[in-house]
Amino acid sequence: MAKAKMLLTTALLASLASVAAAQSGQAPQQPAPRSSTAGLNLPETVTVLGRPIPSVVKASAIVNGRVITQTDIDQRLALLALANNQPIPKEEEERLRVQVLSNLIDETLQIQAADAAGIKVNATDIDRTVARVAENVKRKPDELASFLKQNGSSISSIRRQIEGEIAWQRLQRQKIESGVSVGDDEVKAFIDRMNASKGTQEYRVGEIYLEATAANQAQVAQQAQQIVAALRQGASFAGYARQYGQSSAAAVGGDLGWVRPEQLPESIAQTLTQMQAGQLSQPIPVQGGISIIAVQDTRKVLTADPRNAVLSLKQVSITFPAGTTSAAASPTLERFASATQNIGGCGGADKVAADFRGDVVQSDSVKLRDLPQALQDMMLPMQVGQATRPFGSIAEGVRVLVICGRDEDQTAGAPNPDAVFAQLQEERVNARARRYLRDLRRDAVIDYR
Repeated sequence: MAKAKMLLTTALLASLASVAAAQSGQAPQQPAPRSSTAGLNLPETVTVLGRPIPSVVKASAIVNGRVITQTDIDQRLALLALANNQPIPKEEEERLRVQVLSNLIDETLQIQAADAAGIKVNATDIDRTVARVAENVKRKPDELASFLKQNGSSISSIRRQIEGEIAWQRLQRQKIESGVSVGDDEVKAFIDRMNASKGTQEYRVGEIYLEATAANQAQVAQQAQQIVAALRQGASFAGYARQYGQSSAAAVGGDLGWVRPEQLPESIAQTLTQMQAGQLSQPIPVQGGISIIAVQDTRKVLTADPRNAVLSLKQVSITFPAGTTSAAASPTLERFASATQNIGGCGGADKVAADFRGDVVQSDSVKLRDLPQALQDMMLPMQVGQATRPFGSIAEGVRVLVICGRDEDQTAGAPNPDAVFAQLQEERVNARARRYLRDLRRDAVIDYR
């Protein structure tokens, strides 16, 4: 699980308190915190020399001698459009070019760092991953290459991205994981905290984190709003997290895993507790940037999940002749709803179906969590013998589900020390990886063109 961003610092909170006191005419209770720019010894009056910097940085660069071309940018943009199954709006294209360039620079730095450490990603490694990607879209590798070319991208672009991910993973194992240790006492303390939190709510969270500074806060906030708008229109969250996310979780589609609110920054935690599975947040300001979160699932810590129940179901469905209007179908639907409300268990399902000339389908071993979310919510409190409210449409048929049997999940999910160890180690590795990438950026020679 990717480690969450740090909470607001005590110094920042003290600064806010000082500002509030000054506005109210009161003397601050504590001295103002040291400015983050104090070490730079900047003059109070700034005189700018030289020619102005262009307002738009063109999307091409040379990174430690490795050229990133306009074609590289174009092909990645096309790959992004394919991943999200929608074209990139013209008004967003220039902004996205800058973001894709940033991603390509990081990718290049990661490959170069791996190469300097003697880590080689050979063609066979990349071929295997390309084959899996092609299989996922039901194509052969050569068919995938043709498909990408027809849509403005290329197989070389996706191979470069795969090379970067493999190189970075191997570099982390060699340079970071080997230096990370998690003690038995840490594992025990974590398990003790989990036991103390038994029954509290836990969330499976995805995050898109965008770095921001005081200088570009407004621009990044606007970008975050545009990403949210695209996601609400059906764009892939994992796809956007991979392309735009600037945390270590970006490589896994923004997946933070299962987290509790207290593990996250306060601003995210407050939003998270008001969300349900399937919901997307608005942009959330956090220290160092802006986060967008999506709740994929929820559960209670160390408590058996009722959605793991296995059901035996009967489905009763009725159909209407083609062209039937809502007004014409309404009396039948009302009688059907009334009859199924007191269906009398699965034994009565056949009789209702006969009365309405409907069909009955028996289905055993159905996991409650595999049903559509609306049906899950409806059936969670239902007992054996009860039927759902009618659902469907006049054109495609109206149906109800009757619960004939229900086997509840009896496992409480006791914490596994090995799993806890792996989670703590991954969090620590992710934190060090972010710092390592930051150092690579700082030391890089980048020539923008």
